[in-house]
Amino acid sequence: MTALDWAITALRVLVPVLAILMALPILLWLERRGAGLIQDRPGPNRVGPLGLLQPLADVVKFFMKEDLVPANADRLLYVLAPAIALFSAMTTFAVIPYGATVPVGGREVLLVGADVSIGILYLFALTSLSVYGIVLAGWSSNNKFSLIGGIRSSAQIISYELAMTTAAAGVILAAGSFRLTDVVAMQTGTWFGFIPRWNLIPQFFGFVVFYVAAFAETNRLPFDLPEAEAELVAGYHTEYSAMKFAMFFMAEYINMIVASALTVTLFFGGWALPGFEPHGIGGAILSALIFFAKTAFFVWIFIWVRWTLPRFRYDQLMRLGWKALLPIALLNLIWVAFLVVKGWIR
Repeated sequence: MTALDWAITALRVLVPVLAILMALPILLWLERRGAGLIQDRPGPNRVGPLGLLQPLADVVKFFMKEDLVPANADRLLYVLAPAIALFSAMTTFAVIPYGATVPVGGREVLLVGADVSIGILYLFALTSLSVYGIVLAGWSSNNKFSLIGGIRSSAQIISYELAMTTAAAGVILAAGSFRLTDVVAMQTGTWFGFIPRWNLIPQFFGFVVFYVAAFAETNRLPFDLPEAEAELVAGYHTEYSAMKFAMFFMAEYINMIVASALTVTLFFGGWALPGFEPHGIGGAILSALIFFAKTAFFVWIFIWVRWTLPRFRYDQLMRLGWKALLPIALLNLIWVAFLVVKGWIR
């Protein structure tokens, strides 16, 4: 590989990672201001204009906090748990295409960290690793509330992963490929000249199942049973402080961004829009902005739902996953197989 090839590869990987890290404080501010708006209270409004510097103050606070380790904790696993959670969150975006091709040095460069043939399998495999960070945090803290939170999370994530992956299997079947760039490519163009060829249209129920399961996978309300403060103080991260707690905090928000980006890629055409054909650098930049706008919309829905819906009971959560979402996902998969056999969606 030439120096240009190494530079292109590094930029394809680093640009989305840096963009996500830069978006985290904005997202934190947006969630707190959005919560204030929904609940008819001000939200952050002291540090900087409109409270815009509040995320920076929070970062400084995390750095200044004393880093405590419980006396009877398993120190190695206690330290390792937040690192696993953050690592699994940071590496999942690598296979999601966030824009069209861009011409560089006489070659066409895909705007994706790694355009691998097993893209969606890689993503789900790394997503599954996040449960290890949560379970290890709960067990290693030597706290009964943390342990209950970790056990809850493992059962919840395993249960909802089945519905989520089955819903995604419909998209894979329609595209005939695990490569996410192929999934986006199959959604370009229109039906009847004006209806976008997004998977949302023939697989609406698959999208509903996938997106609801994404809430459970990210431990967001109304599925935040692993950290329910009314019962478990703070759940699996009860004993964490300073930057270790911040790592769990960051992992949750990164997972939220990745889940939104994957929803856009699988069901809403990724960076594609009907009638939009990107050309040159300007077209690539515009496609990335389209992808960002779609992702930001679903991130806002995560925030909106958190401050709107009440938390489920644990039996309701399990009943929804096993008796409602999984059967609907299986029916969606059968429906997509029928459409593929008839040749109506490929």
